[in-house]
Amino acid sequence: MWAEAQEGLNNLLQTETEDKSPKPLKDHPIVFQMLATFYVKYVQIFHNLETAYDQIVHPQKRLVIRQVLEGVMGRILELKNEMVELENSEFHYFDDILQDQKLCPEHIEIPIPRYFIKEKLKVLKEREKILAQILVNAGLQDIEPKKHIKVMTFEEAIRIIQISERARQGRIRAEFMKQIYLEEKRERQARLHGGKSPNLDASAVCIQKVWRGYIQMKRTEKIREEEMIFLGMNPPPHFPRISASLMQAQRVEAMRCEVQEKHKEEYKKALVAIKNRLREMEGPDIKESLQEQIRQWFIECRHITGKFPDYPDEEDGGSIVIFSQKTPEQVAAELAAKEEELQKKSKDKGKKGKKEKEKKKKGKEKEKQEKKDNEEKEGWKMAPSNFLPIMEEGNNWYKDVWQHREEGWNFHQEYDPELVKEEKRKEVKEEIRVQVDELMRQELKNLKLAVDREKDKKKRSGKKKKKKGTKGGKKKKSKKEKDLTPDRTIDSLYKELVEGGLLIKPKTVKLSDYVGEYSYLGTTLRQVDIEPMPSLADVRQLIALYGILPLGSQALHEKSPLVKALLLAGPAGVGKKMLVHALCTETGANLFNLSASNIAGKYPGKSGLQMLLNMVFKVAKQLQPSVVWIGDTEKTFYKKVPKAEKEMEPKRLKKNLPRILKSLKAEDRVLIVGTTTRPFDADLRPFCKVYKKIILIPRPDYASRFALWKHIILQNGGSLSKSPTISCLAKMSDGFTQGHIIYAAQTILSERRIRQLNRKPLTAVELMGALARQDPVYKEEEDMFKAWYAKTPLGKARAKALMEGEEPGKAKGKGKDKGKKKGEKKGKKK
Repeated sequence: MWAEAQEGLNNLLQTETEDKSPKPLKDHPIVFQMLATFYVKYVQIFHNLETAYDQIVHPQKRLVIRQVLEGVMGRILELKNEMVELENSEFHYFDDILQDQKLCPEHIEIPIPRYFIKEKLKVLKEREKILAQILVNAGLQDIEPKKHIKVMTFEEAIRIIQISERARQGRIRAEFMKQIYLEEKRERQARLHGGKSPNLDASAVCIQKVWRGYIQMKRTEKIREEEMIFLGMNPPPHFPRISASLMQAQRVEAMRCEVQEKHKEEYKKALVAIKNRLREMEGPDIKESLQEQIRQWFIECRHITGKFPDYPDEEDGGSIVIFSQKTPEQVAAELAAKEEELQKKSKDKGKKGKKEKEKKKKGKEKEKQEKKDNEEKEGWKMAPSNFLPIMEEGNNWYKDVWQHREEGWNFHQEYDPELVKEEKRKEVKEEIRVQVDELMRQELKNLKLAVDREKDKKKRSGKKKKKKGTKGGKKKKSKKEKDLTPDRTIDSLYKELVEGGLLIKPKTVKLSDYVGEYSYLGTTLRQVDIEPMPSLADVRQLIALYGILPLGSQALHEKSPLVKALLLAGPAGVGKKMLVHALCTETGANLFNLSASNIAGKYPGKSGLQMLLNMVFKVAKQLQPSVVWIGDTEKTFYKKVPKAEKEMEPKRLKKNLPRILKSLKAEDRVLIVGTTTRPFDADLRPFCKVYKKIILIPRPDYASRFALWKHIILQNGGSLSKSPTISCLAKMSDGFTQGHIIYAAQTILSERRIRQLNRKPLTAVELMGALARQDPVYKEEEDMFKAWYAKTPLGKARAKALMEGEEPGKAKGKGKDKGKKKGEKKGKKK
């Protein structure tokens, strides 16, 4: 799998380097096709590399895979960003590419790397214990949930016992009377038939006939059910017990994790031990050989130039300059040239002022020309990538070391000591070189004093450099934000936030639990200039790309396109809160709740608000990754606050959010996530300045509802083998959200109803009855969301691009047409 992924990556890297054309491309469909093809192929490589990283136990191989894996993830994010800028849409459809490459939609599903949680499992468990303990101590959570017991009087208890006992006796009496009645009935029938004795052969034949018919009917039903399951018409039966093969797979996975951890620890110890051994065994020889080479260089330079050379500074690289395969003449010439440059710089300071003005004028003229050229040559060009060099380095490392390496001796896949020696030998040599440089500088001074009678002259230019550096440093210093809690520890702040309900425990929900199917008609609809509604699978993809991947990896967050704030907008019940909790579960992030309703009355006043935000973001940055959730975030940006909510002060965070976003850097894995059911109530301009990434979540389509009904019925203990027609439920529940469907299933599938499923199968009427009691998402509400999204910056850009594509020639003639119309109107008035 690793070899297959590396081969695919090697081909992709070659095509990417070949396709870098200097001329911009003007044909947008061709550009999008190219980007989408790259994206799909990188996602397939991502799948293989993630599986390989999880399965392989060799510590050095895992380092290579990890480097390439992070490079591939970063490149996927870069390509996604390119597609968004090109298409002016967050949602993209790859139906034609999947069809050409004969792939399923599952192949482009973004996998969540398992090492996000595995590598910090101990830290997360400790944090969970601390959080639970704080909640228990504060009285916000009970150790054991209390069972509500109804208290009754002594007389009521006696009365209940009497009622139950009399009922028991009545049932026994009724059973006894029934037996007497049946005996009397048999006697009467015997008298009527003339007292004939029963025919035993006829009775046996009758029993056999009924029994054989029943057995054959059951066999036929079983064969039919198996056939329907085989054809995919019916789902497989839901077994509550875990299969033996699944338990075995879980045991193997646990053992593999232990072996990985063990080999990792052994590798870390080996790095230190082998380095110390190399320093002891090979250090003296390396030191001696370096000294001999440097002395030889002294002699050669004196022989050629007539004097001893100046020793290179540490900033220039020290003795590395000497050993860079250059002759003594070249090294001496380079050092002399540097000295001359420093002298020239000090003389030419006065002349620079006059030249700068001329350059500014020329620069403005050049900018104007460049703008004209860009207008003439409008087109798309691939932006430079931060992750291509990382992937190329990892790919070369794989080719040089692992592709053809013989590992027959290493059955247990432990670390390779020879590779460790090669790596650590370079480090030891570098450390010894620094020590040798200090010794040889002193030796050179002594030689100059003894032979040339020279004194070591201190360079003035060096002093000037330092002064310049200090001045530049003073200018570059930026104003740091005041820490309002300098004397407090992170633990005490963490405790205060938990007790105040600002730091909450996220629900354990995986992103895969957000059930939804892929949209198979997206590309077809766009070709006919119809903008399709995104599917739930597309929403799931965006949460993985914009939230989970950057929060899970520090290297990815620092170099990939930065997303500081994310808005989830959609009708009530589409799963916005669930996605927030899934973000935290998949990355192990802390969850802070800064909803207007949650912070109402807490830390009042401006100073209190500053203290609140300082505490929240100080803890969030220290214990990253972190998610700051703002529920009903439209209230923070109300156009006009309703009278009923004025006491709550919903707009407290409005002015502070932009400042907070500016303070977040690429190193801070903190994501602000807002959720809203009424985004059209907010003031659009400041709203979109804070939330630059907006994900509009629609109600589920038919395919998603079909998958959702199956998943929820099974999850709530129902059985699909005797269940109602799922397609009927999916069709009838059009307009309802996931929340409505879950509520209907949970209402009907109570404990008592689940026990009755064998005798009384579940029907569609029951579920639809529970669903009909709720209000669906009407078309008017959906149109409001669409109209609001069309007013956002990305929605406007998308609409503008579509208009330009439809009417390329009409834009020039607009003024003339307007003039004609005005003239006609004036004429009519006259």
